[in-house]
Amino acid sequence: MAAALLASPAAAQLATNSNAPVDITADELETTNSACTSIWRGHAEALQDTARLRADTLTAEFALKDGGKTGGCGDLVRLRADGSVYYVTPTNKVRGDAAVYDAKTDTLTVTGDVVATQGQNVLRGSRMVFNVSTGQGHMEGAARGRNKAERPRGVFYPKQTNTASAGQRR
Repeated sequence: MAAALLASPAAAQLATNSNAPVDITADELETTNSACTSIWRGHAEALQDTARLRADTLTAEFALKDGGKTGGCGDLVRLRADGSVYYVTPTNKVRGDAAVYDAKTDTLTVTGDVVATQGQNVLRGSRMVFNVSTGQGHMEGAARGRNKAERPRGVFYPKQTNTASAGQRR
């Protein structure tokens, strides 16, 4: 029975503009065909092209074919990650406590103690919504107002230029 669920196509894009399959692995797997879900527990990891989503548990939710009348499952609709979440691409790294990837909106929402890095640049907050296709993101904090500790925070490093050699050429 699990073969029907596991053989379902995946229309998700964890990786930017990728049609590569989503490859999920973990220490154990539990499937519920009637609900079109699979729960991957223990060092769970979803890979697609150059993107990786790791967590203690990954729950994959698939679309019900024919409104659930035939019992078949379709495309990946949502992928929930719980516990020690880590999402990485060649240019970005995001960690948090939980995350939800929504295939319809192509967004990854990471919550908890969120830390996002790109090179040396670092963003911190409590909730980040990241569009996998466009690379656009939105960070929120748990507090508002000046001098509040849990507001979004960013540290950005300028690109280093060799100003000494530029000055010598004059």
